[in-house]
Amino acid sequence: MPLGEIFSNYSGMPKEAKYLIYASIVPAVAYGLIFTDISYFLTVIQGLPADFTGLVISTMGISTFVASIFLGMAADVYGRKKMLIAGNLLASVIVAVLALTTDPALLIVAAILEGVSEAAVTASSSALLADKVENEKRTSLFSLYGFVQNLAFALGSFAVPFVIFFELFGFTDKDSHILLYTLIAILGVLSTLIMLKVSESKKLKKPKAGEASFLPRKSMSVLLKYVLTGAILAFGAGMVVPLMTLWFNLQYGISDKISATILAVASVLIGFATLVSPLIAKKFGLVKAIVITQLASTLFMLLVPFSPNYALAGFVYGIRALLMNMASPLSQSLIM
Repeated sequence: MPLGEIFSNYSGMPKEAKYLIYASIVPAVAYGLIFTDISYFLTVIQGLPADFTGLVISTMGISTFVASIFLGMAADVYGRKKMLIAGNLLASVIVAVLALTTDPALLIVAAILEGVSEAAVTASSSALLADKVENEKRTSLFSLYGFVQNLAFALGSFAVPFVIFFELFGFTDKDSHILLYTLIAILGVLSTLIMLKVSESKKLKKPKAGEASFLPRKSMSVLLKYVLTGAILAFGAGMVVPLMTLWFNLQYGISDKISATILAVASVLIGFATLVSPLIAKKFGLVKAIVITQLASTLFMLLVPFSPNYALAGFVYGIRALLMNMASPLSQSLIM
């Protein structure tokens, strides 16, 4: 596949679309850190029970799904830019809270708010991106956005081994992790400055009486199918992805410094794979391309627990993640 054909899809992107991509980098780094390391951090570093850590992660996933239904509609009415900024600021604060407390009640509240912030950022950024380009460029823009997000997510995973740097200055393993989380939280707040450069969407809806006024009746059937499919995928991903560093530790006895690096490499591969998504869509069509990649990724996920060593498990999981995330920009383009 010629490189020129791949990169030709990404030329001529509007300035504000680029601002949105730039602004997404640090938040994606934060999500990469959280979703890669939170299970290991809470259980091994903070000493919390594994079942409670699972409850925290489950709460994040459920909160994200429920909040996304309402915040997507709210962003259309009250402002997508406002929702994006509020979600980013809240997410940054939550990263610090997750690092600084071991109180069970506070962690559950933080998990709920993390889900709310993630839903706010996802719903508003996707809608804003769709507004910044014409329809024919939409799939390419979402693919470029996915590419940058996955590389930033990988950077968040790669950040975990850098706790060794803090340890060189005499900090304990626990304090080094807390410093890393806090630093990422501060950078997340600063990324808001780039978001301020983006103009508000001109396609906001005026609020009307009745819940049905929020929903486009012509697209109701398609939206319900999309939401149901997304819910199933989010449940599976929310159950698997944040637990991987802890699973690697329990299954193979390796620390998050090693497993996070494996997952970071997988995220880099995912990023480059998303650049190919528009060509796959052109060849098979959006719906078929989504089905093919999602089905193949599920088959690879089934093979992960049977891997005899962590290197092979990481490789198989990386292929699974690559295929699964190739469909993400295609799904976003389809629903927008």
